[in-house]
Amino acid sequence: MNKNQAFPWDHPRFRSWISVARACQLMQQTLTRALAPLDIKPPHLDILINLYRFEGISQQELARKLLVGRSNMSMLLPQMEKRGLLERNADQRDKRVLRLSLTADGRTLTEKAMAIQTELIEQMLSATPIEECTRMAETMERLIQRMMAVDAGHEDASDVGLSAGHG
Repeated sequence: MNKNQAFPWDHPRFRSWISVARACQLMQQTLTRALAPLDIKPPHLDILINLYRFEGISQQELARKLLVGRSNMSMLLPQMEKRGLLERNADQRDKRVLRLSLTADGRTLTEKAMAIQTELIEQMLSATPIEECTRMAETMERLIQRMMAVDAGHEDASDVGLSAGHG
């Protein structure tokens, strides 16, 4: 950069992006500590909450909702199944598809973990007016949609070999 160019951190959008990333990172660290007594981490909680909300979801649908690859699911799900938190059962119509559901222990643990997460969020945002929380959520949802559209465009390009660096 030469002296006539502005630094990235001088731009409001860059500062906003970094602030969101830092807030997300700090919240993950705080949530990790808060969940430690339950012997789960945020990725486990993400899975548990989705199974709580969407009983019988497939592994593929879950991975898509969590924006992770199937390999991440294939590492976490067996651990959680062995611990007795969830069950994986073949779909009645398509035996290749595994449907996920919480066990009674999984449901109880999820409710405890959701209470911890909800309390943490309340502590962090209690000084922020509801209207501002709503605007922030709407802004982040629009950003997520734009990012997913860009990502989908890259996936489409890589499918036909047009995207540099993708095999």
